[in-house]
Amino acid sequence: MIKSEYHIAKMDCPSEENMIRMKLDGIQAIKKLEFDIESRNLTVFHSEENEEILSRLESLNFGARLSDSYAVDENDFAPESSEVQSKLLWTVLLINFGFFIIEMTTGLISRSMGLVADSLDMLADSFVYGLSLWAVGSTVMRKKKVARLSGYFQLTLALLGIIEVVRRFIQFEAMPDYRMMIGISILALIANAVCLLLLQKSKSKEAHMKASMIFTSNDVIINSGVILAGVLVLVTQSKYPDLIIGSIVFLIVVRGAIRILKLGK
Repeated sequence: MIKSEYHIAKMDCPSEENMIRMKLDGIQAIKKLEFDIESRNLTVFHSEENEEILSRLESLNFGARLSDSYAVDENDFAPESSEVQSKLLWTVLLINFGFFIIEMTTGLISRSMGLVADSLDMLADSFVYGLSLWAVGSTVMRKKKVARLSGYFQLTLALLGIIEVVRRFIQFEAMPDYRMMIGISILALIANAVCLLLLQKSKSKEAHMKASMIFTSNDVIINSGVILAGVLVLVTQSKYPDLIIGSIVFLIVVRGAIRILKLGK
């Protein structure tokens, strides 16, 4: 048995972990994957030397590099429980999709593009978790087809969002409701922290999670950005902080869509 350790510089949230899992799916030599999001490290246990592992990781453009590789005894690790992993994926999928609906609805009501954009980021994470669940028992071709459809759908929504932001920049638009922006974003931040807590606890021998793990997540940074936009809308009495943050988040969603499309190749 071979134990290979990879440092993945841009792996900073659970959805990226699941993208990596999907990308490596189908390599028969792989027996187990261990993720350490806090340190951005991936450990792969595999039965033989396999250059395809690094090749697939590099294709995601997450900054993957091989740190070390050496032989270990087969008794040094226990196989992953697919049932536990499936339950966790369903839990975080439902949390993310639920907040997609909440943020999209309140974003339209409050006229906040920041909330609308953040809702699409939640939807993107839902796609990734859903694709991970779909991958179980599915053919590689079917999984790739669903990944492409999800990526194009997400990309379309993000581009429509960017067009709407441009329209609101040019035309007169009422100031968004900063109270709803701040309140809903705080709830979304808590939801993301809970998801990260659940996924990290499942892989940690410790009963608690270090606070630093929470703040490595892009999702939490985005939530904090929308909260900041709400505060700036209040202070400046202007629509522009919301539009600026919304633009940034839409671009992040576009980047996520491109990553999902790479899974379909």
